[in-house]
Amino acid sequence: MSLSDDVNAETLLAKLQKTTPDSAVGLRAGNQNTTEGSHDLARYIHEPIPKFRMQEAAIDKRIVASVIRSELDLDGIPSLNLASFVNTFIEEPALSLLADNIGKNLADGDEYPALQTIHQRCVAILSNLWNVPKGELGVGTATTGSSEAIHLGGLAMKRRWEAAQRAKGRDIKGVTPNIIMGSNAQVALEKFARYFDVTARLLPVDAENSYGFNPQDLKKTVDENTIGVFVIAGSTYTGHYQDVEAVSDVLDEIEKETGISVDIHVDGASGALVAPFVTPSLKFDFRIDRVKSINTSGHKFGLVTVGLGWIIWRDRKYLPEELLFTLHYLGGSEDTYTLNFSRPGFPVIHQYYNFVSLGLEGYRNLHSASLANARLFATFLEATGYFEVLSDIHRPKGVHSYTGKPSDITNQDPEFYNPGLPVVSFRFSKSFREQYPMIPQQAVSTLLRVRGYIIPNYPMPADLEDIEVLRVVVRASLSVDILDMLMEHIVATVQKLTSSVKDHYTAETESDKLYKTLLALTTSNPLDSEHPQYWDFQEETGTRSGHSHGTKC
Repeated sequence: MSLSDDVNAETLLAKLQKTTPDSAVGLRAGNQNTTEGSHDLARYIHEPIPKFRMQEAAIDKRIVASVIRSELDLDGIPSLNLASFVNTFIEEPALSLLADNIGKNLADGDEYPALQTIHQRCVAILSNLWNVPKGELGVGTATTGSSEAIHLGGLAMKRRWEAAQRAKGRDIKGVTPNIIMGSNAQVALEKFARYFDVTARLLPVDAENSYGFNPQDLKKTVDENTIGVFVIAGSTYTGHYQDVEAVSDVLDEIEKETGISVDIHVDGASGALVAPFVTPSLKFDFRIDRVKSINTSGHKFGLVTVGLGWIIWRDRKYLPEELLFTLHYLGGSEDTYTLNFSRPGFPVIHQYYNFVSLGLEGYRNLHSASLANARLFATFLEATGYFEVLSDIHRPKGVHSYTGKPSDITNQDPEFYNPGLPVVSFRFSKSFREQYPMIPQQAVSTLLRVRGYIIPNYPMPADLEDIEVLRVVVRASLSVDILDMLMEHIVATVQKLTSSVKDHYTAETESDKLYKTLLALTTSNPLDSEHPQYWDFQEETGTRSGHSHGTKC
C-alpha cells in the first residue's frame, strides 16, 4: 500500500462512517432523531454529539455536560499556561459570590443599583490608586477588557483634538489625524487607529531604551494633527515600562517650541495594577499632568476572572460629551459611554471583592512574590549559559545588561531592582547560537509543550524582528515548586536537543538543512525560504510577527 503525503482526517472519517452500521454521520450533520429512551451516555462513546447543526430532539443535559467536559480536557492546564497574562485562579468564597450574581447585567443600573454602586466604588478606588490630584474628580467605567478601554481612551483624545481645532477656526475636513506609539504596541492600540480613521505612527524600539521607543523621536513625529501618544506601562514583549515621565518632558519641550500640546494615554493593561503596589515611586499615572487617561485589565494583575477592563480619566472635562449617551428605556435615566452594552456584572463584583479582601498589603505581597520568583527564574537562566535574558527585573536599578555573573537577588525590596512586570523574556545566548546554529529556539517551546508548559517563542517588534524570544509570565498562581520543575525541564530539554544534533550533525554545510528540518518538526507553519525563523506570534499577546499596518517613523 502506497502512503499518501496528504491525508484529510475529516474526509477519511466521513467515508468510514458511511460504511459503518448505525452511522454517526447523521449526528455530525445534526439530523439524528434522538428518542427519549436513547439517552444513554454509552452511545456517545462511539457516536459524536452534533457539531455544526442543531439536532431535532433534546439530549439529556447530564450527558451533554459530560461529553463537552471531556472535550475540554484537551485544553492546556491553565496554571501551566505561562504565555498568558490573564488570571486563571479563583477561590472560595469568591466563587460562590460570583455564582450568586452571574446573571446580573452591568448595563441595567435601574434593575441592579447595588451593582452600580460597587462599580462606582471600583472607579473611585482606581482613581485614588493612580493619584488623581486634588481639585480633579476621576471618572471612568468598566469595559470588556483593555481593548475596549484603549479604544475609548483614543476616541476621547480624537474628540478633544477635533474640538481644539474647531476652537482655532481650523477646517479639518479631509484631514486624517495621527497617534504615536512604539512598535511594541499591543494590537488593540493599532486596532483603534485603523477602526477610527487615525494614522498610527510607530516609533522604533531598541535595547538602549529598554525595548521601548526613544522619547526624543517624538520631536520628528509630532505635528498639528497628532491627537496623542499611547505609552505602554508594561510591554507584552519584555515586561518593561516605557518611561512616561521622560515622554511627558519631551512633549513639554515640543509645546514650548511649537505651541502644539499633546496628551498621553497610558496603556497600563498589566502594569497599572502592578506598579502602584510594588514600585509606588514610579511615576506613570496622574501625577504627570499630560496623562489624561489610563486603562488596565482587571483580569490580569487585578486578579479577576477574564472579561474585565477599566478606563479612568483624570477629570470629567477630559471625557468629551460626544461620547456620552443618555438611556431611558431600562426604567430610569443612565449615561453610558462604552462600546459594548449588555455585559456580565460579576467580574466587577470580583474586582471589588479583591480590592477589599486583599487591600494594598495583599496585592503588594502577591506581586512581590511573583517578582521574586521571576528574578530567581531569570537569574537561573543566565547562570546556565544557555540563555540571555532581555527582561531587567532581576537587575539592580540602572543596570540593564548581563554583567557576566549571576545577579544578587537577595534584596527583597522590589524598588531595589529595575521596575517591570513579573515577566521573563529570554533567548539562546550568543555562545549557544554560535555552537549550535542548527537548533531553532522554537524547538524549546515545542518540546516543553509536551510536558504541559505553554511558553511562546516569537520575534521581537519591527526593527528587532531578527531577535526571537521565549517568554514566561510569572503569575501569582505559579508556585516556586512548579518553577523549580520548569527550570529543571528547560535544562533537560536543551540538553536533549544538543545531544540529538551531535548525533546527526556532521558537516558545516548541513547546519542550515538541519535547522530547517528541526524547525519544520516544531512548528505548524510552512517554512519561509528567506526567513525560516518566522511564525505567527501567539494570539494572546495581541502582537504581530514583525509586521505592522502603521506608519514607521
